Amino acid sequence: SLVEKIRTASRAKVSQRNALLQKKLQQGRGNPSLHAPKLIAMGASTGGVEALSEVLVHLPKNMPPIVITQHMPGGFTTSFAARMNHNSAATVTEAVDGAPLEVGRVYLAPGGTKHLTLSGRHRKTCSLTEGGLVNGHCPSVDELFRSAAVLGDQAVGVILTGMGRDGAEGLKSIRQAGGSTLGQNKATCVVYGMPKVAFEVGAVEQQLPLSSIAQSILDLCEANK
Repeated sequence: SLVEKIRTASRAKVSQRNALLQKKLQQGRGNPSLHAPKLIAMGASTGGVEALSEVLVHLPKNMPPIVITQHMPGGFTTSFAARMNHNSAATVTEAVDGAPLEVGRVYLAPGGTKHLTLSGRHRKTCSLTEGGLVNGHCPSVDELFRSAAVLGDQAVGVILTGMGRDGAEGLKSIRQAGGSTLGQNKATCVVYGMPKVAFEVGAVEQQLPLSSIAQSILDLCEANK
């Protein structure tokens, strides 16, 4: 059918983009995974399903580990992770407590009653911890970002479309620790809430349209070579 042909062509274009980006990332000295940031942490709420999918589809497989908190009820994140996995070069799964962070993998906070944070001194792992609502949410973007801030300049924080202020202070802690921070701009947000508050408190180093965020993440990885 025509619809299937369009889908097939779209998947082919995505594969070509990923191949080009992966080749670009591999250029330079040594193993890119040793020179790139150790972690990319992303947070989103309203409109985030589409925004996160748009970013991930443009990233190659050999990116540093990516951890994501998307405000979503329990039971919905499993199918969302499967959808992103189908359309992304990286392997996307729900985060499991104790899972080691690995290159080429994306870990999505399960919706429900636990916060996704990072633990471990020498090798970071996913940690799912019971906790109350933070900024009205569980899982909370702030909780994820604050735990990522311990990596200092080896962390990249990204805040995307969403209602409220969750993630603003956590993103600020990443920036204050020397990490790089990106925020989605007003024009491309479904709801310019979380990125707006983050920008206003000085947490956002670069404010960008959604279409530029994947390339900016890639540029930050290359800048660390």
